[in-house]
Amino acid sequence: MKISESNWFDIEKYLKTDDRCVLPLGSTEQHAHLSLSVDSILSEKVAADAAAPLGVPVFPAVPYGLTPYFMAFPGSVSLKLATYGALVRDILDSLYATGFRRVLIVNGHGGNSPVQPVTMEWMEAHPGARCRFHDWWRAPKTWDAVQSIDPIASHASWMENFPWTRLANRAMPTEQKPYVDFSRLRDRNAAGVRELIGDGNYGGFYQKPDEDMDRLWQIAVAETRDQLAGDWA
Repeated sequence: MKISESNWFDIEKYLKTDDRCVLPLGSTEQHAHLSLSVDSILSEKVAADAAAPLGVPVFPAVPYGLTPYFMAFPGSVSLKLATYGALVRDILDSLYATGFRRVLIVNGHGGNSPVQPVTMEWMEAHPGARCRFHDWWRAPKTWDAVQSIDPIASHASWMENFPWTRLANRAMPTEQKPYVDFSRLRDRNAAGVRELIGDGNYGGFYQKPDEDMDRLWQIAVAETRDQLAGDWA
């Protein structure tokens, strides 16, 4: 159940029998021809779809993350690492204070991964707390599904192009964009990254048939649900 569709009475009742919840992490950043909110949209939706049959609360996706390399693309927003770490810790502290003990973080943005040690530090400081960090798109079964559809897949390519991340009345390029040289991305500032990647797609087709995307999504949801429903002992 989404927190946005619940009141505090619902959550208090839930906490009498369960202490799990889901915290999606997203980002606001360029995704070529797709929404600037792709990472937030996908992390919250995969979390909500996974948690729905279990009745586990899903908090709103944190809409900002770590994306300094995209700051030459208007509309992108990046937090400093210290700010983001403090933000995630404050959220986890709040969850613990109100009764949650098992937290599944569903991360939708690779740039957020440096904050994962915060979850380890948080567990050390909070007796009985458990926190799992799940990068949904590169979890093993989901990534295998991506590779089976087309191994040339990357940021802002077809693998992030779902009906819920597309923008209305925007035409997609039809060609397969060659991979950018990832080694060259690591030693450039934001302006240099924009010069290297152009429209923002790192490589691959821009769109695949919806039946392929539906199959990929169902695998991602099931794999995320396994993280939530699995053994927490």
